[in-house]
Amino acid sequence: MELTNLPTLNAILNSISTILLLLGFWAIKRRDAALHKRFMLAAFGVSTLFLISYLIYHFNVGSVPFQGTGLVRVVYFVVLVPHIILAMVQVPLILIALYRAFKNQIEAHRKIVKWAYPIWLYVSVTGVVVYIMLYQMNFD
Repeated sequence: MELTNLPTLNAILNSISTILLLLGFWAIKRRDAALHKRFMLAAFGVSTLFLISYLIYHFNVGSVPFQGTGLVRVVYFVVLVPHIILAMVQVPLILIALYRAFKNQIEAHRKIVKWAYPIWLYVSVTGVVVYIMLYQMNFD
């Protein structure tokens, strides 16, 4: 695989993560903790693969400037800035949530996922939006 393919792979991984997160939410609402666990661990695994791929790409390529101007540039940064901030915040929240789940600290797990889940979902979705705006939109 070439470096130029990694942004597309990253968007695919973010999309899969989003689907797995939604399925994990669906499973726990059905009170199927075993299925919930499988979906959430899969989402964690896919998100981990995303992070590895993202770091490899940006270590080699660096920052990719946004080419749009005017209102679309404003929209891009309105999406990008909270995406970046929350992407950093989500890592410890997810790790704490996983730790509490594995230690069977269910109430403590529920308390952290009230924050971790929507942040993780937001970061996954906006990651795809950033990809589309940065790599798929034509501004010529």
